[in-house]
Order: sequence, then C-alpha cells, then structure tokens
Amino acid sequence: MEFTLLIVIIVLALIFDYINGFHDAANAIATVVATKVLTPFQAVLWAAFFNFLAYWVFGFGVADTVAKTAHTMEINLVVILAGVIAAIIWNLLTWWQGIPSSSSHTLIGGFAGAAIAHAIAVHGFSGYMVDGTTQYWYNIVSWYKAGKDGGMPSGVLIIIAFIVLAPLLGALISYLISIWLLNASKKSILPKLFTVALMILTIWFVESQMLYYDAIEKPRFDSHFWSVAFEAHNIKWFLVAFIVLSVSCFCLVFSSLNLHQATASLKRMQLLSSAAFSLGHGGNDSQKVMGIIAAAVAVYIHTSGVAQVSLPDWLQVILPNDDLKIKGVMPAWIPLACYSAIAAGTLSGGWKIVKTMGSKITKVTSFEGVAAETAGALTLYFTEHLKIPVSTTHTITGSIIGVGLTKRISAVRWGVTVSLVWAWILTIPISAILAALVYYLLSLFL
Repeated sequence: MEFTLLIVIIVLALIFDYINGFHDAANAIATVVATKVLTPFQAVLWAAFFNFLAYWVFGFGVADTVAKTAHTMEINLVVILAGVIAAIIWNLLTWWQGIPSSSSHTLIGGFAGAAIAHAIAVHGFSGYMVDGTTQYWYNIVSWYKAGKDGGMPSGVLIIIAFIVLAPLLGALISYLISIWLLNASKKSILPKLFTVALMILTIWFVESQMLYYDAIEKPRFDSHFWSVAFEAHNIKWFLVAFIVLSVSCFCLVFSSLNLHQATASLKRMQLLSSAAFSLGHGGNDSQKVMGIIAAAVAVYIHTSGVAQVSLPDWLQVILPNDDLKIKGVMPAWIPLACYSAIAAGTLSGGWKIVKTMGSKITKVTSFEGVAAETAGALTLYFTEHLKIPVSTTHTITGSIIGVGLTKRISAVRWGVTVSLVWAWILTIPISAILAALVYYLLSLFL
C-alpha cells in the first residue's frame, strides 16, 4: 500500500510539473509574443528547449529547500499526496481564469497545509514530545532556519517574504536596466564609461564566484579546462556574465544606430533574454517537484520501515543534511523526468495567461521586453544561488511593472496589478486550506 502511494505521488508530482509548464509558459514567452518577435508556436518551442536545457545548468539547492518544508519524520505519504492534489487543483483553477498565480507557492502552501492538518489530526492542539522537546501542531512546518555561517536563512517564512521581495527585486533591476538603455541611446560619453566600468565589474565578480579544478568535488573530465567550463555552478555564472556583457555591448553601439537598426537589434536581444528567463524558469520550478519526490521517498523509508539499502537503485534518494555532513543523492531519472515534464508543459502553451502578462499590465515593446526578461532572469539566477524557491510569475510581473514605471506611473495598469497581488497573497493560504480538506478526505479512505 505504502509503495503504491509513493508511485502515485511521483506520477502526480510529474503531472503537476507538466501543468506548471503550461501555466507558467507565459512568463517566458509573453513579451516575445506581444512584440511579435516570435509566433506563439515558435515561442513555446524556444522556451521549452531552454526549460529542458536547465537540467545541465542548475543544482538541487531549491529542491532541498522544498523537500524540507515540513519535517519529513513527522508526516506520512497521505500528507504529500494531499499537498500535490491541492496544488494541481489550484493551478488548474487559476489557469482557467487566466490568473498568473505562483505554481511554486501553490506547492509550498499545499505541502504545509496538509502537514499542519496531519499534526492536528494526530496530536490535537496540545503539546507532544519529539526528541525530548515539547512540540505543537504548528511546529511540523519548517518556518525558519538560520543560515549556516551567516548564510541565507531558509524556511516557509523566507519563501513568504519573497512573495514581496522577488517582484520588487525584478522591478528594481528592470527599472535600472531600462534607465541604463535609455541613457545609452544618447550621444554622450558618460553612459559608455559607465557601461565599460560595469563590464569590468561583472568579469571580476563572476571570476570570484568560479569553482576551479581543485575545488570541484567530482570533475566531469580529466582536462582542467573542460571540467571548469562544464561545471554546473560555473555555467550559471557564465550565463550571468554573458547576459550582462551582451546588453553592455549593445549599449556601447546603441547611440550610433538609427530607429530601424535599434529595433531590429532589440528584437534579436529578446531571443537571448527570453532564453535566459526560460533557463531560470526550468531550473527554479523543476527543482520544486524534485523536492517533493525526494520528500516522498524519505517519508516512505520512515513510515514503511524499509531500509535505505533495500530500495531499488532508482529510488536511492537521500536528502542532504549540512549539520550531519550528509551529501544529497538524486538518481538521474528524477531531474531528467522533471525537466522533461516542465518542457512538455511549456510546449502546450497557456494562452490566457500570455494575454494577461503580455498586454494587460503595460504595453510591451522590444525595449521593455529585453529589460523585463533580463531582469527576471538575473533575479531567478541569484535566488536559485541562494536556494530560495521564488515564483517565476511574481518575478516577471514585477519586472514588467518596473519597465512600465520608466515611462510614467500611469503606464502601469494598476487595477490589473492589484488583482494579481491579491492572487499572490491568497495562493499560499488557499492552497493550505484546500490541502487540509483533501488530507482529511483522503484519511477517510487511506
């Protein structure tokens, strides 16, 4: 029975990943479709390809954060099943209404809500003992954990904080990129000096983040050069450098281009920026499903009494534990299946949300598209580096608002924006309540 539940959870998690693909496809393709750089079909092919390519770029930091949303030693498989079912229901409802809500927060809310419902069902509202300390129903969720050695803290409260911080960060970066591009279009030496300084600063910063051969735990090649070049950690920073340096090169020649040449160049750059954002979308959102699958395997081992070594090779999943210095293990089929599912979902499109993102928030030209997608991609890369599962939807929406603000405050349709913000705020609590109800319903039969 337990093993059957585990398989059902894995299948449903991949279905959720597929739904996430077509639900969030709009994030990467809305601006290239709105500006007619690509047809809708070309755009989803483009985005799906880079969703899948993310498999070779990103690690499993976000997956680890999601897997530890609830304490896996205190829940059962019904909790995870309820969370995934609730997330699927909410995603389909918001997709049907054309609301670009966060698939990430739907999953986090569903997982946390079902875990709390389980704790109340088992222990009630009174305290209970775990490892010699008194715990309460709300302690089953990992709300906050301080960062190691002054690093970034984790937990559901940090994820909730980034409901606000991710779009604000996206808006700020896109606003600054827009101002940079606008000044670069003027025949003045100061913007060019600023651009050259930024290029030097970018090269220095990316070089400082690189992992060289001696620091790579498992080099892929005997060659030092190829091992460094194809290390996943390094590829991500190469991409950051490539994005910033590409925009910088355009800024250096922007003032010498006529209107037709500038528009043509910006449209070509949109292909780069949408590809970069699609990579970030694939890397960020696929990992969340990996985290759910990893948590399900951990719970299965705990509740069934099956020893880790007796599991088949394809289920040898181990959650990392920095405190115990345990390295995480993830069989190759899990990330491969997750990235494939999200890419297939992206291919299916999500045209209702494309309309909202591409035209209802603010009028988007190639100029705004480049700024918004570049800002969104950089935000996703940095938050993934910090192992924070942010919403790609919130990030690109904030970025689109940021470029709208460079024209004038009234250029942003605030009525639409306020409706989106309400959807964002309500996603986690509604998903949690829905998951709790699904958990109680499933508990009657399982």
